[in-house]
Amino acid sequence: MNEVQSNGGPLRGIRLVEFDAIGPVPLAAMILADMGADIIRLARPHGGNSAWDDVGGVVLHRSRGVVHVDLKDAADRDAVLGLIEKADGLIEGFRPGVMERLGLGPDVCQALNPRLVYARMTGWGQTGPLALRAGHDINYIALTGALHAIGKAGEPPTVPLNLVGDYGGGAMFLIAGVLAALLGAQRTGLGQVVDVAMTEGAATLLSMFHAYQASGRWQDKREANLLDGAAPFYRCYDCADGKHIAVGCLEPQFFAAFVTGLGLEPAHFAQNNPDTWPDMAAQFEAILRTKTRDQWAALFVDTDACVSPVLSLTEAQTHPHNLARGSFTLRNGVAQASPAPQFAPHPSVIRETATYDLAEALTRWK
Repeated sequence: MNEVQSNGGPLRGIRLVEFDAIGPVPLAAMILADMGADIIRLARPHGGNSAWDDVGGVVLHRSRGVVHVDLKDAADRDAVLGLIEKADGLIEGFRPGVMERLGLGPDVCQALNPRLVYARMTGWGQTGPLALRAGHDINYIALTGALHAIGKAGEPPTVPLNLVGDYGGGAMFLIAGVLAALLGAQRTGLGQVVDVAMTEGAATLLSMFHAYQASGRWQDKREANLLDGAAPFYRCYDCADGKHIAVGCLEPQFFAAFVTGLGLEPAHFAQNNPDTWPDMAAQFEAILRTKTRDQWAALFVDTDACVSPVLSLTEAQTHPHNLARGSFTLRNGVAQASPAPQFAPHPSVIRETATYDLAEALTRWK
C-alpha cells in the first residue's frame, strides 16, 4: 500500500472553514482536503461530538488542521468571523437555525464576505415540516423510496450501511454543491447558500429507477426487478466455502460467457424472460455451490462474465487490482482508502493533520 505523501491536489489554494460534525460533513471535508483544499476544522473545546466521531476521525479528519473553539464565546466567535472573511467557503451540518443563533448565519457571513460559499448539510433540508426533527441515514432514505427497494421479497428492507443517505445523498451532493458554487463565485464574485438535504440527494440517486418505473420496466416492490436481486444474472451466490461471488452479466454476450463458464449452454436460457428466472437461478445456485469463491474467481478472472469475489473490508486491501491502482493507503498504521478520484499531473494526496489555536489559524490565512 502507498505511504502518505504531502501537499498537492487540484483544489490547492481554496480555503474552507469546516464546522465540526458527525456523519457526511467530515467525509465531504476529507475528500475536499485530499483534493488540496486548505481546510480549518473548528471543533468544540472538549473534542469530538461523540465516541463514534472520535473513532471515525482517525480517517475522516485527515488532511486538515483543527482549531478548538467555543462558539458561544464572543471573542472566539469574532475570531471565527475573521477566518470566514478570508475563506472561499464554509460547510456546516447543524440543525436549521443553530448557526443563526450563534451569530454565524449566512446573512452575517456573506455580508462580511460576499464571495463566500455557505454550504449547509442536513437530513431533511433547511425547510419543511421535518426540518427540525432528528434523524439518521435510515430515516432519510426511508422517505425517498430507496430503502423500500432494497432487500428480499417478503422480508423487511435491508439496511445498506449508511452509504445511500449520509454519503451518497449527503457528502457527495455537498461536494458537488460546494464545487459548483465556487465556480460560480469565481465567475460572478458572489457566493451562494448551498442547502443540501440528504433526502433530496438520495432521491436524485434514484433517477434511473423513476424513469424505469414510468416506462413500466420497474415494479415498486423488492426482489422483482432487473437490478434488485430478482434476476439470476445480477445477484450474489453462495459458494462451497460459505463465501460469495457477485454476478453482474446483464448484456447478452457477458451472460453467455458466464453460462459457458458454468458448463451450460447459453442457447438453453431465455435471459430476459422473468418467467424463467426461478428455474435459472436454481440451476446457477446448485453449480456455484460446487466450488469455493476463489476457485470461481480464478475461473472467470480472464473473461467478461462480470463475476467478482465478494471481499471483506480487510481482503479488499490486498486484492491485486486494488494494489496495482494504489486504491488503499496506510497512514499512521491505519489502512484506509486513498484519495479518489485520481488526478494528473496534480494528484490528490493525504496530508498530515495539525492543531492550531485561533491566532495561528488567522496568521496562516493572511
